[in-house]
Amino acid sequence: MRVKDAAASAAKFKTRAMAAGGDYAAGVKASGQDWAANAAAAGDNYAAGVTAAIGRQAFTKGVMASGPEKFVRNASGIGAQRYPQGVGNAEGDWQKGAAPYLDTLRNLTPPPRRPKGDPGNYARVQAVGEALRARKLAG
Repeated sequence: MRVKDAAASAAKFKTRAMAAGGDYAAGVKASGQDWAANAAAAGDNYAAGVTAAIGRQAFTKGVMASGPEKFVRNASGIGAQRYPQGVGNAEGDWQKGAAPYLDTLRNLTPPPRRPKGDPGNYARVQAVGEALRARKLAG
């Protein structure tokens, strides 16, 4: 069997992928409903796959195989370039996700503040933690 070497295959992969942005966007725009339905229906498969991956320690092995150099290279290069745009695009979603927790805190009346160092101050922390956890579990 004739097989191209890895360097030639990688170069072709890069060239073709960089030219496919328009096709990618068009495909995504046309597939939202299918994605949602199929992803929701795959919950059991997702759980089985994650359980199997945990059993074979795939996460740890993947981290060790990649190594710290790959993380630093990609996070400081690609990640740093894309981070501002990603955060900017997420503003509305962040607001929607944070609002219920901010409302919970706004409406919380914690126990009164005690003198500095008083163990009773931990009750304030506990009240915040319990309120936020209850909000999270409420959906």
